[in-house]
Amino acid sequence: MLRRDFLSGAFALTVASARTVPGTAPQTVKNILDYRADRSGRMLSTGSIQRAIDDVFKAGGGTVQIPPGTFLTGRIDLRSRVTLYLERGGTLLGSTAIRDYASPETGDTDERHLIFAKDAEDVTIAGPGRIDGQGPSFWEPSGQPPSAPDEQWHAVASHDLKPKASGRPSPMLYFVSCRQLRIKDVQIENSPGWTVNAVNCDDVVIQGIAIRNPIDGPNTDGIDLTGCQNVVVTHCSVETGDDAVCLKSINPFGPEPRLIKNVRVTNCSLTTCCNGFKLGTDSGGGFEDITFSDSVVQNKDVPFKDRVISGIALEVVDGGWIDGVTVSGIRMQRTRAPIFIHMGNRQRLREHHGLRNVRIDDVQASDALLASSITGLPGTYAHDISLSNIRVNTSLACRPDWVGRPVPEKPTQYPEAWMFGMLPASGLYARHVRNLHLSHIEMDATAGEERPTMVFDDVIGATVAELSSTPVSGKKPVIELTDCREIQIENSAAPSGTSLFLGVAGENSGGIILKEVDLRRAHTPFQASGGASKSAVTLNSNTSAPEEH
Repeated sequence: MLRRDFLSGAFALTVASARTVPGTAPQTVKNILDYRADRSGRMLSTGSIQRAIDDVFKAGGGTVQIPPGTFLTGRIDLRSRVTLYLERGGTLLGSTAIRDYASPETGDTDERHLIFAKDAEDVTIAGPGRIDGQGPSFWEPSGQPPSAPDEQWHAVASHDLKPKASGRPSPMLYFVSCRQLRIKDVQIENSPGWTVNAVNCDDVVIQGIAIRNPIDGPNTDGIDLTGCQNVVVTHCSVETGDDAVCLKSINPFGPEPRLIKNVRVTNCSLTTCCNGFKLGTDSGGGFEDITFSDSVVQNKDVPFKDRVISGIALEVVDGGWIDGVTVSGIRMQRTRAPIFIHMGNRQRLREHHGLRNVRIDDVQASDALLASSITGLPGTYAHDISLSNIRVNTSLACRPDWVGRPVPEKPTQYPEAWMFGMLPASGLYARHVRNLHLSHIEMDATAGEERPTMVFDDVIGATVAELSSTPVSGKKPVIELTDCREIQIENSAAPSGTSLFLGVAGENSGGIILKEVDLRRAHTPFQASGGASKSAVTLNSNTSAPEEH
């Protein structure tokens, strides 16, 4: 006991010194053991923790100390200017009884969370300790039949379970309309549902946290940011059963969505069986000035259904807009589709509706299964998309029924990288896009791949520079264009063994230029069919002719 008192006093002095501003009173520090919290993990300590929080709040702010031990708890509400500090060896263990998550103020059982704060300022959760939600206690088998062996590329591990009818606490950590929110260094595990969700919050820092949820945990998103502004997520590690980091623009507490703006996600490691970094699906408002950089999205050598669906998923499907996204320095391993950019039409379109100004640079993806895709809507184009320094290795062997298959529109379907079925391109499929710029692209498919490396449909204004790809077996071209205009392919070379480099179809095709393209290893440089005129394609004088065959 004397040792605990000494450590508690030393901790209090450190925290008080760190939080004290010259000219102000020292900050209060409360240890939950002083409120008779039970460290064995067998008796509820909810009331003890809440009283400590309330006392610190009434004193003007400070720190609530969670010492070594396991503290069983239901819902606790954080207050302004309160830091919840979990010491090394200290664990908050979520109760398995759903009744313990009712609001302590209203008794409302519809809003079930382990930690909750609303309209609070200067709220912090920190320390090397743990928060464990005991998620598996709230799940049961879904009864979903397993996918056939050759369809495992669109199965999802977390669909094998579902929440129990009695409910679950979700989001586990929930912050609404808070300012100066800080979550640092803690390990958060076994969330019953969404793990960390900030809604309409400003000035948020999430730093150095580790999220560890089972891969089969249903709807166990890692970090969800909804309508937040001025956010930094850095040096975090997320392993979970749903989207690892997901940005949304909806408003659960009002009629109109709040713009999500100025968000930086950097130096993170993401693992899941859903999407790594995602915008959407709740996309009724806007996403602006979003950055995802210097991070890893990966899986171990696990079954297909356990792998990341999309490493990068940018989705605007509910009438809102994406305007200003920068992605750079991303390494992927065993993600199914490296890049998925998609517009849908599930709700009314807003004034600024659209998808524009996306820059993706320096992405390396190995052992991919699905082609990347960029898809707008008929008459509503995705605008100004740039991909540069992209290297993708695909490991799934082509099947004959994937070659030349038509791609349905599906504007109202839930967006996912496999939503169109297996695409007729091995590397990149683009449709309904204006101003598409591709440079330094390397696509490496499996031997015997019969699909084109790239397929464009209704693309207006595009450059493809410095394309390198494996050869295409059979009769399909390396690049296939349908109803495309103002396309320039430059500074590229046909891979050895190419039968046809460029295929052009559709009566609306035109203004297609091959500039400084090495065609010496191609049997045929280009072919026009399906209503396209040969005059739709121009070979620049610096483009080399095919070798004699």
